[in-house]
Amino acid sequence: MHVHIRKVPVSTDVDVSVLARSTPGFTGADLENLVNEAALLAARHDKEDVNMSDLELAKDKVMMGAERRSMIISDEEKRNTAYHEAGHALVAKLLPGADPIHKVTIIPRGMALGLTQQLPLEEKYSYSREYLLNNLVILFGGRVAEELALEHTTTGAGNDIEKATDLAHRMVCEWGMSDKLGPMTFGKKEEEIFLGRDFTQKADYSKNTAIEIDAEIRRIIQESYHRAKDLLTTHLRLLHKIAEQLLEKEVLDGSEIDAIVRAFGLNGGDPFPSRSAPAVA
Repeated sequence: MHVHIRKVPVSTDVDVSVLARSTPGFTGADLENLVNEAALLAARHDKEDVNMSDLELAKDKVMMGAERRSMIISDEEKRNTAYHEAGHALVAKLLPGADPIHKVTIIPRGMALGLTQQLPLEEKYSYSREYLLNNLVILFGGRVAEELALEHTTTGAGNDIEKATDLAHRMVCEWGMSDKLGPMTFGKKEEEIFLGRDFTQKADYSKNTAIEIDAEIRRIIQESYHRAKDLLTTHLRLLHKIAEQLLEKEVLDGSEIDAIVRAFGLNGGDPFPSRSAPAVA
């Protein structure tokens, strides 16, 4: 990042380490594009140098597309999005060991109506079961917030549910993270070289084992959902407050979320154990 950013004048508030953590997998061309977009944004506002907000906006544009402020969204749908993202953010803030909240927004970008972004403090090359289970709980935070605060559900949680199901499946079938099924993998990957090198999954287990795998994945999913529900039910007033601030400001950064949580006498971290100790934890 230092190589590309030295080409433009930058202000003293630019934190290259934060940008580096929030752009994993970016190639040199991607980073150069990000810096160019930031420089254009600064130029449009007659700034003498590029500041951190320019780089953040440019990063979001490169990763998710331009802001769709012209998109007509009803007040009800905007409220749905605010509670959905507030649910993700609050659960992430309350769980110990979760990646810190970087930003929460309800400004539409690309296909997304909102976004909750977390940034790890350091690069991770492997993940513990506890970390993965916490991620499952965070994924369900949006759906649960809709149910508790709005008393209905929307299609906004579709992608979250898909990610959660895939993660739980990989924990059980690829990473041996189920105490019930043991440290085993289920399903061999085969490479079909005559079909564009696509990978297919071959079942190498019995029908009874398949039933046990389904039951274990369902159990992990259900326990994660209920843990999210316990957290948000306990802190429903705090959920309302974060959603209200999102509706007012549209974007909240990590420090603003921290300030709201502290105002309720909390410092983050799960305030109580999950309703039942997960077998895979």
